[in-house]
Amino acid sequence: MFVSVNGVRLFVEVLGPKLVADGPRWIERPTVVALHGGPTDHGHMRDMVESLADVAQVVVYDHRGCGRSDRGDPALWSLAQWGDDVRGLCDALGIEQPVVIGHSFGGMVAQSYAIRHPGHAARLVFSGTGPFFDPAISAEGFRRQGGDEAAAAFTAFAAHPGPKTVTEFGARCMPLYSTTRKTDQDADARTRTNYALLFDFFGRETKAFHFEEALAGVTTPVLILGGDEDPVLPPPYQDAIEAALVNAPVRRVSYPGVGHNLARDAPGALDTDLRAWVLGG
Repeated sequence: MFVSVNGVRLFVEVLGPKLVADGPRWIERPTVVALHGGPTDHGHMRDMVESLADVAQVVVYDHRGCGRSDRGDPALWSLAQWGDDVRGLCDALGIEQPVVIGHSFGGMVAQSYAIRHPGHAARLVFSGTGPFFDPAISAEGFRRQGGDEAAAAFTAFAAHPGPKTVTEFGARCMPLYSTTRKTDQDADARTRTNYALLFDFFGRETKAFHFEEALAGVTTPVLILGGDEDPVLPPPYQDAIEAALVNAPVRRVSYPGVGHNLARDAPGALDTDLRAWVLGG
């Protein structure tokens, strides 16, 4: 379905009911709002969180400019606007005190939302993400996983994101996102990518945002997740988030032998940790 939020229509899916029957009464379950990475569309995020639908109502959607959502004004393809859209979507759907889970780019959006709308969420998950983006740190992550050729392909794309560099990045770097080194051609074929937004995000927004200071204003409990073998957003990024959250209760989980694709490399452990966090554990 489409929901109008801050001047655009966002494509939204809702997995699982809010209320479940328990004899003569209804039990109200928490609502999860899941923020996809890429920036591509919500397909991979749905894979990551849909198992939670047996304990929570799960809302997944495409960010403005992404997937099936309206592209809107390219000047508003920013972490500030995407963060405001999280709050706007919750207001439009009547969601109160959500558990907001953001992975990768979606984790950056989740940080923006948490900073700009303090106290709105009941709990937060920052997964495989960072409070800034440093191409040198990420290049070393790719070098560790794929050698100098992977590091060079990433560095070229980060410096000049566009059609000439994205093909080599896809071939050299994307298979390294999972330590299984397996790809899902069907999932790749289903993914909708707005390349104009992708190139704009890496060319402009990644160079502009630094959330370290502002994260001190977050007091909501935060779960930080990351794979020890993540090439694009390796553990130093999660270290920086943890150090910046000086006023929030924090739980940190680092998965050994796991890459950026947590759902593929550690599905059981990820589900256990997310389920416990959503339920208040």
